[in-house]
Amino acid sequence: MTTEPTPGNETLEILYNRASLRSYLDRDIPQEVMQKIYKAGKHAATGGNLQPVSIIEIRDREIRKKLGEMCWQNFMADAPVHLLFCIDLRRLQRWAALNRAPFTATRSIRTFWISFQDVIICAQNICTAADAIGLGSVYIGTIMEYLKDLKVMFELPEGVLPVVLLCLGYPVKKPEISNKLDAQVFVHSEKYRELPDAELNDSYRRKYPRERFEMTEKTRRTFLEVCTRVVGPDKAGEWLRKAEENGGFNMAQRYYALHYRADLMCQNNAEFIGILRDYGFGCFDEQPGF
Repeated sequence: MTTEPTPGNETLEILYNRASLRSYLDRDIPQEVMQKIYKAGKHAATGGNLQPVSIIEIRDREIRKKLGEMCWQNFMADAPVHLLFCIDLRRLQRWAALNRAPFTATRSIRTFWISFQDVIICAQNICTAADAIGLGSVYIGTIMEYLKDLKVMFELPEGVLPVVLLCLGYPVKKPEISNKLDAQVFVHSEKYRELPDAELNDSYRRKYPRERFEMTEKTRRTFLEVCTRVVGPDKAGEWLRKAEENGGFNMAQRYYALHYRADLMCQNNAEFIGILRDYGFGCFDEQPGF
């Protein structure tokens, strides 16, 4: 995809043309460059100006390689710096204790909600700052599958929870920009508007111009298995027959049956909440008594 036209504004050009980078030069990022980037993170918006954010800077190649293997993203080893963004209520808890102030933030969904936002806002400030000085980056969200491992690897105390990892480095070449939904699809005037079916489908066809994905015996079997679990055998069979008539799977089917499998995405919710408790976050428990 070609770059987006901009009205001669450097900041808008960076934002319009941001793309995920997965190919890095073998070149270190000087610490003075990182300090400029961190300063952008420092000035990110934050609820109540509390800044419940900590970042683990990871440069060790063996650890980067290990993270890449864990996340099934081997290119991560080549990114010279990884930044692990965490909600950090531990620091605030200690500050409150030192100053004889009551503290229940780790048991508050309200605080968790705002803190999660703060972490992502900080990460995006840093992402944009990195682009502005000639670096590239990519977010790795699948670290959430390895929260137990990360707690040990980075010696995270209770109250410090990983949210997302950002790989940083100098690009081998400028990454290709992905098609995105147009603003008129996701911006609603005054109240939410349901797009008509044809308009909705057309908007996604423009975003994903590839019409069909080849149907193999393996993908056919997986599609039928996933759909049977989620919507039942009758509808699963009907959807498979329609896909066969159309000459393959469409993008929605690829995403939700073959890639982000709808039957697996809901598994282990209780286990995940248990892991959050192990991190010291009891905010999903019943109302605590005082």
